[in-house]
Amino acid sequence: MVNKDNQSVNPSKNFVLPFILLLLSKVSLHGYELSQRLETFGFKTLDQGNLYRMLRQLEKDELVSSEWDTTGSGPAKRRYSITKAGVTYLKGYANQLETYQSILDQFFKMYSSFLELYIPSFQKRDPIEKVNNSRRRKDDGTEEK
Repeated sequence: MVNKDNQSVNPSKNFVLPFILLLLSKVSLHGYELSQRLETFGFKTLDQGNLYRMLRQLEKDELVSSEWDTTGSGPAKRRYSITKAGVTYLKGYANQLETYQSILDQFFKMYSSFLELYIPSFQKRDPIEKVNNSRRRKDDGTEEK
């Protein structure tokens, strides 16, 4: 996302919440482990303090629970797990994302057509993008013959 000064803007922190729940639906994790796994989704600038605040809020909202893990060396660490309410929330969020995905697919189809019509340099785009556009057309049945 870009702001009015054409500078990159990070996605909303609220977008991180479903990813936290998704990761915790697979396995209980410590905060640091969670942070490392979130990086694989592209959340590289997530501040540790913000992550722990989000986890506390999720716990307050009863979407996650935590317990102290005293196994292993070093100080005790909180291990977070998803709750039944968290699973329900995650399913609802996934359903909303499916709707948004459909809307975004339509947007990008229209945007791609706009670029092809109005921006001559777009015709010289990279071959991978051409393949992706071809796949999009094939998926929606509008492939050229």
